[in-house]
Amino acid sequence: MDRSQRKMDHIQHALSTNDLQRNGFDDVRFIPNSLPNIHYGNTLLVTDLGPFRLTSPIFINAMTGGAAATTEINQKLAIIAKERGLAMAVGSQMAALRDPTARESYTIVRKENPHGILFANIGAEATVEQAQAAVEMIEANALQIHLNVMQELLMPEGDRDFSGYLEKIQRIKNKLSVPVLVKEVGFGMSADTIQKLVDIGIQMIDVGGRGGTNFAKVENLRRSQPLPMFDDWGLSTVESLLEASILANRHLSVMATGGVRHGLDVAKALSLGAEAVGIAGALLRLVKTGTIDECLQAVDAWHHEIRIAMTSLGIAKTDRFRGLPLVIMGQTADYARLRGIDLVGLAQR
Repeated sequence: MDRSQRKMDHIQHALSTNDLQRNGFDDVRFIPNSLPNIHYGNTLLVTDLGPFRLTSPIFINAMTGGAAATTEINQKLAIIAKERGLAMAVGSQMAALRDPTARESYTIVRKENPHGILFANIGAEATVEQAQAAVEMIEANALQIHLNVMQELLMPEGDRDFSGYLEKIQRIKNKLSVPVLVKEVGFGMSADTIQKLVDIGIQMIDVGGRGGTNFAKVENLRRSQPLPMFDDWGLSTVESLLEASILANRHLSVMATGGVRHGLDVAKALSLGAEAVGIAGALLRLVKTGTIDECLQAVDAWHHEIRIAMTSLGIAKTDRFRGLPLVIMGQTADYARLRGIDLVGLAQR
């Protein structure tokens, strides 16, 4: 199948599968503070992700590119990023590395947002030369390397050989002059996976948990013989953040993506250890159905919701979320207990 057609199929199916998976955030509860002793106007949304100082914890995460029809989507996303000071990643650039006619669907992002923080994006199968070309294509500040094993296995034309991925990631990390972030596309990361990445020097990850766009279901919609038993594969976003907490590595910066619905979910992710929170599917639907102004209003609403959470909890800075007590309930609590995660300690921070 033509790559540009595959990109459009992904967008169409991502928009049609609007039944969000369970992300785990509803199992997470803050302890309310009736005497917060703080003014809403003094809350600051600034956060640090690795070496980057971000003006907002909301990150426009990798979505698309590689087809003429996706150029407008990326253009709108870049305008939103510029207007609200958000960092942004483009979708996988492998298509443009193989077909120069697809470059504009990515380069439009830097054209619209010349001074913003942009992340390039490639798969873990890429060479060092391809990684460098992806960075240069959009003058990126950093590189995302995405992991999508289950998606590839279900994709009719997908990869089947994942040998040497860790070594390839290490080579790219060692050779590139920009920081590298490794992200999952929606199946979550275990503590074991994260530790392997830390061991080769990766200092930024995106746990990319189950809860948002279901790429197993997207690929099953493209198959003549679907394999629906894999539609629920993976760890939720909250489970993945709890897995990352097992390591407690102070040199590791964590981003959380997967089923984030509103500012309170952002606040919960920050309290579970994330420094930034990626939003993709919700923004994709907005840019496809709404105006730029409506998209900007949605971002403003998310920021307002985060500030409401901060004010009601008595914190002025986003990094203070990580010191707040959290109560984990339901299925997430069952999972955490079996994994030996200290939920009592978390609730009594």
